[in-house]
Amino acid sequence: MRKISALVIGLTVAAVCFAQSEPVVGYWISVDENTNRVTAGWEIYMENGVLFGRILSLADEPRGTIASACRERYDGFPTAGRVNAMEVAGTTWIYGLRRQNNGEWRGGKVINPADGNIYNCRIIFRPAGSRAGSRTFQTDTLEMRGEIAFGIGRSQYWNRTDRQTASGLWPN
Repeated sequence: MRKISALVIGLTVAAVCFAQSEPVVGYWISVDENTNRVTAGWEIYMENGVLFGRILSLADEPRGTIASACRERYDGFPTAGRVNAMEVAGTTWIYGLRRQNNGEWRGGKVINPADGNIYNCRIIFRPAGSRAGSRTFQTDTLEMRGEIAFGIGRSQYWNRTDRQTASGLWPN
């Protein structure tokens, strides 16, 4: 019995340490790459080694906004029920990503609740001071990329924040 308890405790501690060491996990502010405007506060989290992202608040929409532009159902969507009847905030819109390397996740989906379009998703952590192409990152940044196929898509660069800020973007 002691061996089983020690194994369970050891696995739990290892899982917590893994989650804390994964730099994409945490709170982020999404920024529209075309307008440079803040759009939403996000929580990126792991469950059973799979990465998910849920919107906590919206910068330009009131609380209770429904994702009415979405379809009723999407394959693999992690929340039961009619997607087009769900509130945008509090719903998981990024799902099913699998770890490729530390700070790099692929193979999942992202749904844009504003128009209902679904994309292949990848997320890459860009630490402060790192470079990607001609871009140098001044702060810890999350590159969230949605693609239709064959690498055709667009990236948004999100800024790390805390839970309070990510939850409090509601318009006045």
